[in-house]
Amino acid sequence: MIEVKNVSKNYGPVSAVKDISFTVEKGHIYGFLGPNGAGKSTTMNMITGCLAATSGEITVAGHDIYSEAMEAKRHIGYLPEQPPLYTDMTPFEYLSFVGRAKGLSKGELYDQIESVMEKTGITDVADRLIRNLSKGYKQRVGIAQAILGNPDIIILDEPTVGLDPIQIVEIRQLIQELGQKHTVILSSHILQEISAVCDWVIMISKGKIVASDAIDNLLSGTEGNTSIHLETEGNADTIRKILQKIKGVEKLSFAEKGSRLSVTVSVGQDAHPGDDIFMALRHENLPVHSMTDGVSQNTLEDLFIQLAGESLDAGAAYAAEKAAKKEKKSNKEPTGTSPLGPAYYTDSDKADPSSEDTAEESDTYEPLFEDKEENDK
Repeated sequence: MIEVKNVSKNYGPVSAVKDISFTVEKGHIYGFLGPNGAGKSTTMNMITGCLAATSGEITVAGHDIYSEAMEAKRHIGYLPEQPPLYTDMTPFEYLSFVGRAKGLSKGELYDQIESVMEKTGITDVADRLIRNLSKGYKQRVGIAQAILGNPDIIILDEPTVGLDPIQIVEIRQLIQELGQKHTVILSSHILQEISAVCDWVIMISKGKIVASDAIDNLLSGTEGNTSIHLETEGNADTIRKILQKIKGVEKLSFAEKGSRLSVTVSVGQDAHPGDDIFMALRHENLPVHSMTDGVSQNTLEDLFIQLAGESLDAGAAYAAEKAAKKEKKSNKEPTGTSPLGPAYYTDSDKADPSSEDTAEESDTYEPLFEDKEENDK
């Protein structure tokens, strides 16, 4: 269905996506997983032809997304992170406009509009202005425009961002229903979303693909931390001091079970301190009533951290760094000129380091007087 070969995207000296390759096959719901700033949206925009790649090749149903754009895009329905809605239209009017833009004939247009409105649950609000709809309904209208025309592939970029818990559940159920008849690519940094909806995951980190496989295949055969569970008697602080001295013991947790103390010992990789634990407690005359060991199953996040060396929340650091750069920029004195002339500068252009105004606020300018043409009216 989709083949991405050695694709890169550079913004000047910055590489947002670095020589990535993967294939999307028919009949799956794909999760495109990675932290904020990893390159997910950039990749989605390149796959849909909204953004040109710096290098590499992308084909959709055998058609090059750039040289055969019209043919390739007939197979794709796309919902960007910000739904492309005209808020002064009703959902019915908007879908009519999108359908005509997609080249649907008048005969099939209204049948398809009725069908997608029913699938996405927006029939009851078909005649309300989009700007008056809740964010959840706006997202549904965005999905409706994506599936209008019955495309083979539906690409959804962060479809549940900003929704309340009930809306999130409803959108996830809708995506699962769409996956029965379409190939779906779901971009998200939310682990629960990928686990709940997708059967295949593509992991991206710092612009590079670090894994692409069925979720079950990725998790099968991978082991989490080894742990030892034991029951003894005594004071938790005393036992902690004893066990922390043993090589291979990484973490301890305690729980009281009647007169006994349940201890869970997290063990380092390739470490086997069971005998040392038993002998250390015996040396202190502390009975060991039971001792078992086991291996915890890795989660997707554990696997992502192993493969990429970063957390799915790593984008928070990126966002903080970006905000710091903006603040630094806003604290610089203005040059004294504006694209609209010096008279358009106001005191708000001079950022006060102690001010709580954001960089976006300090970067803006406001006219000191109305446009002359406006006054002449």
